[in-house]
Formats: sequence, structure tokens, C-alpha cells
Amino acid sequence: MGNIVLLDDLTINQIAAGEVIERPASVIKELVENSIDAGATNITVEIRNGGISYIRVTDNGKGFEPDDMEIAFERHATSKIRSAEDLHTVTSMGFRGEALASIAAIAKVTLQSKTMQNDTGYSIVIEGGNILEKTEIGCPKGSSITIENLFYNTPVRYKFLKKDFTEAGYIEDVITRIALVNPQIAIRLINTGKTVIQTSGKGDLKSVVYNIYGKDIAENVLEVEYPYEDMVVKGVIGKPVIARSNRSNQLFFVNKRYIRDKVLTGAAEQAFKGLITIGKFGFLILNLQMNPEQVDVNVHPAK
Repeated sequence: MGNIVLLDDLTINQIAAGEVIERPASVIKELVENSIDAGATNITVEIRNGGISYIRVTDNGKGFEPDDMEIAFERHATSKIRSAEDLHTVTSMGFRGEALASIAAIAKVTLQSKTMQNDTGYSIVIEGGNILEKTEIGCPKGSSITIENLFYNTPVRYKFLKKDFTEAGYIEDVITRIALVNPQIAIRLINTGKTVIQTSGKGDLKSVVYNIYGKDIAENVLEVEYPYEDMVVKGVIGKPVIARSNRSNQLFFVNKRYIRDKVLTGAAEQAFKGLITIGKFGFLILNLQMNPEQVDVNVHPAK
């Protein structure tokens, strides 16, 4: 008899979770990006214990159709692509259809959702990949996903999590990046009952910078929009007075996806040369808008 066997679905999803879900911040990134893809203009993220024991993401997006609520937790179930050809032109934030299946394999997940067309909403509870219940409920249009006891059945992954305040810091970083590149969406982060980040959703990047970094930074940034060939560079650049001794305030995005790239940081260094003292780094938040066919968003599990 041969030695090769097919793994069961739970094991497959737990392996996928290892690729997609490193920590609570990864969960929140996936869920908030799903909310953005659902057309939400208002997103609230609530966490406790650094997101380890409790995460809730609520949005006013289009919601899940009742028939889609169960299949959404299957592997590679997605509304965002239909074939491999679509990968070349994908513009949505998520598309793999692995996130919900992976999260449900390593946590207790409650999804409540209602579409504009339906009179009532539905609630579905999944734990360890198993559907425990599905009930009809009253709820507003949109979706609310609650994640409890992350990594409860994967102790090795749980062991590598940092202290609560460190994990909360990672979550704050993720929400900050998403808020800065989506000024048209009102985003709120609540940590143990306290609002940590809140943006207005008015579409003004400077006001988001004010909400996140404060008055001193917001008063010393200049808005930029520069077309170059088939690309547009858009965002804000800081005056020399707000330069810092590290690159933490240099954020680059390509089609609204956060990236790290030595070519871009090198270009920024050259641009600020002569304006700021050696050892300091200029403040900037830039989004490069370009044809999606020129970018391979499929290159990494975390996208």
C-alpha cells in the first residue's frame, strides 16, 4: 500500500491558515479588505487582548446573500475572480478565497449579514471549520464578523504570539495603512472599549493624516499628484521640519496595497537629499496607481 494520502479539509485549512494568518493583525487585514471590496463606507474594528481573544469587524457594505454565507467559508470560494485570466487584471483587495476558510479553521467565527434586497439577515456560527448553527436574525445592511479564541486548536502558532499590547500595535499599524490609502471610508479602531483610531471618511487625505498623526504633522505636509507615463503618484510629502530618524513614516502603496521596496525608499532618499540632515528620513505617504496588468499581486500569500 502506498504512503501518500489526501489530507482532510480541516488540516488543509490549518496549513493555509499558517500562510495567510500569522497573527490577529493578519485576520483584521483580510476582513477589512473584504469590507472594502464589499463597497463599505463605514468600517469599525473592535479588539480585546490584542485581538487574540476577540475581534469584531462591522461594515455597511453590500452584505452576504443567505446562500453564500456557508460557501464563503469553503476554500477558494470567492466572488472576485472567475478564472486564472482574471488574475492579470484583479483590482480588488482580496481574491484568493482562502481567508475566511483559514480563519474558521483556527477560531470560532460568527458572521451576521444582510443585503439591501432581503428583509431579514442571517447569522452563521462556525468553529474549527464546522458549521454549528445558521439562524434568521434582524440586523442592519452589511456584515459583522466576530472572531473568538484565535489559534485555539493550533497551540504552536498561538505560542509565537507576542504580548497583548504588542499585537494591538501591529493591528494599529494595519488599520493606519488602510485608513491612509482609503480616505473615502470612515474607519474606526476600538481597543478594549477605547477608540484608538477614527477617520471621517470625507475623502480628504490631509484630514486622515490629522486624525492619525496629529496637528503638527498635518500642518506640515503637502499634497502631491503627479502623472508619469501610464502611472499616477498621489499622496502627501512632509516638509523637512517633520523628518524623523527612521523610515516608519515612509509608506508606499501600489494600487492601494501597502508594499516595501528598496527602489522606492532609495528614490525618496534621493528626492530629500540636500533638504534634510543626514540620518533623517522625510515623511511621505504615496500611492502609485498603475495598470493592474503591470503588477503581480499573486506573488505572496499575504498579498
